[in-house]
Amino acid sequence: MNILQIIARTIIKKSFHLSVWTIEQFHDIAIYEQKARQLQELPDGTLGKDIAKCLEQNNLRLVPNYESHDLKHVLLDFKMTPVDEIRMQAFMLGNGNYSVPSIAIFIFGALFLPDLWITFYKDYKNGQNSKPIKTWTIEEYAHCQTSILRQIVLNYSKSQQTGFDMKQLVKFGAYTAIMLGTFGMIFCLPFLFSSNMADLVGAGFPFVGGAIIASGGLITLSNLTRQINTLTT
Repeated sequence: MNILQIIARTIIKKSFHLSVWTIEQFHDIAIYEQKARQLQELPDGTLGKDIAKCLEQNNLRLVPNYESHDLKHVLLDFKMTPVDEIRMQAFMLGNGNYSVPSIAIFIFGALFLPDLWITFYKDYKNGQNSKPIKTWTIEEYAHCQTSILRQIVLNYSKSQQTGFDMKQLVKFGAYTAIMLGTFGMIFCLPFLFSSNMADLVGAGFPFVGGAIIASGGLITLSNLTRQINTLTT
């Protein structure tokens, strides 16, 4: 691992810790600590007990309003590391979780870890071929055996789709727009602090264009998700 890869992973790790710390400042942590103790009392082999063990081993605690995040880490067997965090988000995007936090975390990680793009793509495809779990909660599945749930999710067999899938094409286009727009903004950002007017003008328009492209991708994904939710409710 070269120095740039080490720096990228360090930045991601620090960013995640800062995000968790910020969330905790607005919630009563005692409630979530009590919930973790209740999970610890469950029988060995259950998802709840495995989540409690994982948190204890990594010196972590349940993140307020993001308990299902820890459920997915344990259920899908992704470690509590910066790399596995991005891998899990790639899996969940393939699994149908098009939330803004999931997309933002994946883009942030993918930009800093280009050496793992092939791995992220494989995780995305695995998510597509697995049972949808974006709505799973600890309260619902804590008492179930982890090994059985994992088999149900990863060995999921869905009916083969035939013909042209326009939604998949739109989804791919939206992801591409978000990635390219964000990359363009990051590339132009250093020039916006230049004292040279030519740099400011030359970078300003592409930066705004990148923001528009990325925003368009996010709006498209949001509308697509809303349509899917409407059809499934």
